[in-house]
Amino acid sequence: MKYLGLDLGDKTLGVALSESGIIASNLTTIRFGYKDFTFAINELIKIIDTYKINIVVLGLPKHMNNDLGERGQMMIDFKEQLLSKIDVEVILWDERLSTKSALKMLSDQNKKYDKQRKLKDEVAAQVILQNYLDSRRS
Repeated sequence: MKYLGLDLGDKTLGVALSESGIIASNLTTIRFGYKDFTFAINELIKIIDTYKINIVVLGLPKHMNNDLGERGQMMIDFKEQLLSKIDVEVILWDERLSTKSALKMLSDQNKKYDKQRKLKDEVAAQVILQNYLDSRRS
């Protein structure tokens, strides 16, 4: 099984990869116009095809009280749009604090601020995917 982890924002889509099902690695950040999810999905499909992905783990932002807000609904809509274009399993995964964890990881690695901003989305995707993979082993 091969996995992709995704951290979707209004203008970026962080992408992480696990070819082993054990370790997640940051892969890339897809940049697109404000909420141009059609472009993002088309680029994502190229990655899914290239790496022959079986499962996509999409970060689902929830409020601390477990409610879904506008951003959570945006992920559900993105999942539906993706599934209408490609046959792949998509799992929505609680992503609370993933970006904060990613920034801490980058800071701990002494990455400069500009580098942190450039990598934060794909490292957040890596955190999301790694959390999912770890939960499967528990």
